[in-house]
Amino acid sequence: MPSFIHQLREQNRADWTATVQHRFVDEIFRGAVDPQAMRRYLVQDYQFIDRFTALVGAAIAFADRFDSRIRFAQFAAMITSDENTYFQRAFDALGVPAQERDAPTLSPVTAAFQELMHDAAQSRDYGCCLAVLSVAEGIYLDWADRPGAALPPDFLHAEWITLHNNDGFRAFVGWLHAELDRVGDTLSTQQAEVVGKYFTRAVQLERAFFDHIFT
Repeated sequence: MPSFIHQLREQNRADWTATVQHRFVDEIFRGAVDPQAMRRYLVQDYQFIDRFTALVGAAIAFADRFDSRIRFAQFAAMITSDENTYFQRAFDALGVPAQERDAPTLSPVTAAFQELMHDAAQSRDYGCCLAVLSVAEGIYLDWADRPGAALPPDFLHAEWITLHNNDGFRAFVGWLHAELDRVGDTLSTQQAEVVGKYFTRAVQLERAFFDHIFT
């Protein structure tokens, strides 16, 4: 029988594939994302860090194993260090003022994604937290992991790729998916449906977020 994560990905194959093969992905590997589009993307994406970190905190709080809490705590440290540093350097390079970094006008899809992460955290359900995290990180690994592909010269593009295709991130995503499979095996049919809805909504919003960069 297919694993839980495999079933969820198959149910959302069209949106998952469209995101991984998106125009934005092709352009970032070519170093050809328009500077205004890259600025819009990074400013909006940065607004996820607070809610995303809170969601990781909820996963730590509601995980059913101590070793799972440790793994998420280590991941939280990476988000608030390496990734946050990249954003600040990118904003400096793009001339983004403090107000736009910290409190920009949110696009509708950014607000919807924030709400989804908030809802998952507030559910107090480890499976729901895992569903959203598995999508958010799994899609980014899938689009960034192109073995043999040359990196573009500009750090704005290259480091955003390498933040999401390094061995540490690859191992974490593999663990996330295995963790969702493990938890999925313990769920009732009704619980699995709830977790599946969070997963589907996250995939839909990932695709919508990439789409809205160019609108």
